[in-house]
Amino acid sequence: MAETTELIQHIELYVDTSRSPTEQAASLNSIISLVKSDFLTIEVLVKEMRMYLTTTDNVIRARGILLLAEVLTGLASKPLDNATIHSLIGFFTDRLADWRALRGALVGCLALLRRKVNAGMVSTSDAKLVAQSYIESLQVQSLGQHDRKLCFELLECLLERHPNEIASLGETFFYGICQAMDGEKDPHCLMLTFPMVETLVRIYPDPSGSLASFCGDLFELLGSYFPIHFTHLKDEDAEVKRDDLSKALMSAFSSTPLFEPFVIPLLLEKLSSSLPLAKVDSLKYLNHCTAKYGADRMAKHAGAIWISLKDAISNSLEKPAMPFTSEPLYGLGFQENEIATEALMLLQKVTLQNEALFLSLINQDEGINIVFNSIASHEHYNNISLQGKQWLHAVGRILYIISKTSMASCNSVFESFFPRLMNTLEISVTNSSGDCTLNENSFPSKKFNFGALYLCVELIAACRDLIMRLKDLAPKPDTSQETCRYMLHMFADSLVNAFSSSLATNANEVAHGADIYFKVKGLQILATFPGDFLPISKFLFANILTILMSIILVDFNKILLWKLVLKALVHIGSFVDMYHESEKALGYMGAVVDKTVSLVSRDDFNVPFSLKLEAVSEIGASGRNHMLKIAQGMEEAIVAKLSDYVHGNLKSAEKTIQLLECYCNKILSWYAFLPECFNL
Repeated sequence: MAETTELIQHIELYVDTSRSPTEQAASLNSIISLVKSDFLTIEVLVKEMRMYLTTTDNVIRARGILLLAEVLTGLASKPLDNATIHSLIGFFTDRLADWRALRGALVGCLALLRRKVNAGMVSTSDAKLVAQSYIESLQVQSLGQHDRKLCFELLECLLERHPNEIASLGETFFYGICQAMDGEKDPHCLMLTFPMVETLVRIYPDPSGSLASFCGDLFELLGSYFPIHFTHLKDEDAEVKRDDLSKALMSAFSSTPLFEPFVIPLLLEKLSSSLPLAKVDSLKYLNHCTAKYGADRMAKHAGAIWISLKDAISNSLEKPAMPFTSEPLYGLGFQENEIATEALMLLQKVTLQNEALFLSLINQDEGINIVFNSIASHEHYNNISLQGKQWLHAVGRILYIISKTSMASCNSVFESFFPRLMNTLEISVTNSSGDCTLNENSFPSKKFNFGALYLCVELIAACRDLIMRLKDLAPKPDTSQETCRYMLHMFADSLVNAFSSSLATNANEVAHGADIYFKVKGLQILATFPGDFLPISKFLFANILTILMSIILVDFNKILLWKLVLKALVHIGSFVDMYHESEKALGYMGAVVDKTVSLVSRDDFNVPFSLKLEAVSEIGASGRNHMLKIAQGMEEAIVAKLSDYVHGNLKSAEKTIQLLECYCNKILSWYAFLPECFNL
C-alpha cells in the first residue's frame, strides 16, 4: 500500500486552490496511477479523504469531491465490486443537492454511470435514484455553462443507458427535462439537448402516453430555436457549426409524428419570412419531416404547401446577368437560388407521397392556367416581359419536376397540358398512313409560338429523363399502356418535322438564342428516346441528323446556333453508343461521324479549320467506335498534309501543325482514359 503521508500530500496539493493546474493534474495522475497499480484501493482512498469530502469548508469540500470524481473518471476500466459502486454512486447522488460541490457530484455520477459491464456498472435501481435526485435537486438554467453541459451529459447518459428506469418516472421526468432545456442558448449544450428529444421519443413509444401529454410544451421549447442562428460567436463555440445544430434540431422536429400539428404550421409561417436563411431552412425541414410524418398526416397541409412552394419557386428566380446568348443549364436562363432549388426538391417529394392530391392542385391551379391561357401571345422570347418570362420559367420547372417524379405524374401532366400545347403550336397528329399533317405556314419563326415551344420541350425532356431513370432501375419497364407514351407516339413525327422545318428557317434568319436553343433541344430529346418507348422511324432519325449536320457544314458563321447543334450531336452520339441502339448507331455513323471525318480530310467545305477540329474532337468523344473512326480519319489527313508539304505545298504546314496538336491534345488524351482501346 502507498504511504499514507504521500497520499495525503497528493490530496492536499489537489484541493489547494493556490496551486497551479499543472501541479493539481500531476497529483491527480499520481493517485490514479497508485490505484491502477493496486498500491492503493478505492476504500483506503475514500477513508483518507473523508475529512475533505465532509468538511463544512465549501471550497475544500468541493475540491475534495471533485478529486474523487476525477479519480473515478481515470479508472473507467478498473474493475470495481458492486458494493463499492453502490456506495460511491449513493454518495455522489446525495451530493447533487450540494450546489457548492455540484461539479464534483456531476463528474462522479457520470464517471460511474458510463462504466462498462466488465468493469462493474451502476445498478438500475441506483440509476433511477440518480434521475430522481437530478429532477428534485437541480435548477440547471441557474448554473454556469460548464456545469449546465455536465447536467445535459448526465441526462443523456441516463436516457441512453437506463431508458426503462427513466420511462418509469413518467411525466415527472418530462417536466424536469423541459425545465432544464428552457432558455438554453449555449451551442455545446444545445448539441446535447436536441438529440435527447429523439431519445425521449424512443423510450416513450405510446402515442397517447406521457409524450403526447407533454408534446406541446416540448415543441414550444424546440420551436423557439428555429431557424438556428448564432449571435456573438465566441472562440470556444467555433467547433460547433451552425449546420450541425440545424441538422440536430431538424432531427428533433421529425422525431415523432406527434409534432406534426406544431411543426408544419411553424415551417410554413417561416417560409413567408423575408430572411433567405429562414426560407431555405423551412424547405429543408419540410422535406425531411414530410417523409417522417407520412402521407396521411401531411395530406391536410397539401394546399398550404403547394401555395407556399409555388410562391417560393416563382419569387426566387434571379434575373439573368446577361442576355440569353449561351446554352443555359435549364429553363429560360434564370438563376435559381438555393430557395428555388430546395422548393423544387420538396415539390417532388410531396408529389411522390400524395400524387393524386398534388396533381389535382396543380391541374386546377389558377396561376398555372393563366400562364397556359396567355402563351398564345408569347410568340417570341424577346416579346415576353421579364415578369412573363419569370412565370413561364416557374411553370416550366414545376411541370418538369412533377412529370419526372413518376409515371403516374407524367401521365397526368401530359393528359392535362400536352394537347393544349400542341394546339397552340398548331401541330397535328400523325395520320394513319404515317405521314405528317402540318398546317401550311405553321413553322416559320413568326408562327412558332415560343411560350408553347418552351413548355412542350420541358414536358418531353421530363418524360425522356423519367424513362431513362426507369430503364436504369429495370432494363425493360412496361410502358405500353402509358398515356404519355401514347401522346408522344401520336405527335412525334409532326414534332420532328416542325422543329426541323422551323430550325432550317431560323438558320436563314436572325433569331433569338432562346428560340434556337429550344428547337435544337427538342430535336435532341426526340432523337434520344429509347426506341422501345418512342419508336422514331429510321427516316425521321436520319432527317434530324441531316438537319443538324447541314448547320455544322453551312451555318458556321452563326456561332451560337453552330455550338448548340454540335452539343446536340454529341449528346445523340453518346446516347446511341451507351444504350446500344443498333439502327440509330448505324445511322449516326454514316450521317455524322463519316461527314465529320470528311471535314478534315477534304478541303471542299468552307468551315473554318479551327471549327472543323472542334467538331472532330467533340463528335469523336461521344463514343468509342466514333473515336476510332475519327482517329483513323485524322491519321490519314495528317499523312496527306505531310505529303503535300514534302511535295512543296508550304501552305499545308500550318494545317498540319493544327492537326497534330488536335490529335495529341484531344484524340490521344481521350484514349488515355480508355486503356481497353489499346488492349492493355
